[in-house]
Amino acid sequence: MTDSVLGIIGGSGFYDLELEHSRLEEVSGPWGAPSGPLRRGEINGLPVVFIARHGPGHAIPPTEINYRANIDALKRAGVTDLVSISACGSFREDLPPGMFVIVDQFIDRTFAREKSFFGTGCVAHVSVAHPISSGLAARVGDAAKAEAIQHHIGGTYLVMEGPQFSTLAESHMYRAWGCDVIGMTNMPEAKLAREAEICYSSIAMVTDFDSWHPDHGEVDIPSILAVMGANSANAARLVTRLAADFPKTHPDCPDGSDKALEFAIITPPEARDPAVMAKLDAVAGRVLG
Repeated sequence: MTDSVLGIIGGSGFYDLELEHSRLEEVSGPWGAPSGPLRRGEINGLPVVFIARHGPGHAIPPTEINYRANIDALKRAGVTDLVSISACGSFREDLPPGMFVIVDQFIDRTFAREKSFFGTGCVAHVSVAHPISSGLAARVGDAAKAEAIQHHIGGTYLVMEGPQFSTLAESHMYRAWGCDVIGMTNMPEAKLAREAEICYSSIAMVTDFDSWHPDHGEVDIPSILAVMGANSANAARLVTRLAADFPKTHPDCPDGSDKALEFAIITPPEARDPAVMAKLDAVAGRVLG
């Protein structure tokens, strides 16, 4: 059995987390520097590891986040379950600012990011048909309900490249596709978490209606910041409740997130590049030996 370690990635407006026995830890790895130091500590005896996605002072834009380094650092820290928290726009009237959407699907429209730990020298293909760990998402939903936080279970998150917000035509197109929320950061984060065999769930904190809504007009930063403060306070309460109720022993993932590499590596052992193998020691060490 594996001990549970809960990881939290804090997005826009959620830059730190109060933990017991808290300490900062600088982590270095083969994929470059993560967004910043890890904050390690406990909540109700459960080990918790936090990282601010955009770094100290929100200095890193979405495209320039080193997603591979972040996930690798969290894996090295022993994280078994990872909850992503991010600010998002909404495509639905019934998902207004302040709503927390516990998404279960993504459409990846990013194009300028490194999206895999694998490549030339060691090829692997993991399934992301169901990119969210349903067991972890259910626990997130239970925590939101227990804390009386306005939330919605399920939804599709359109991940755009950014850093600009959508055009009006794009916003209408994404709505026509059936998307529920839009943001800039959950891809390739979710794909990399799956490659690292970490159970992943995402909380999309709605701050605006993107640009489609006729009564709200275009996205503006002052309005977003006004909502973000309340969202962040609610996110901290949700995480605290989630950790307090979390099982101390990591349960098997019903979707196989924690065994995603079982049959994913295609390159036979004799053809694998030793230099690439060395970089994969944390994310794929379970199956590479």
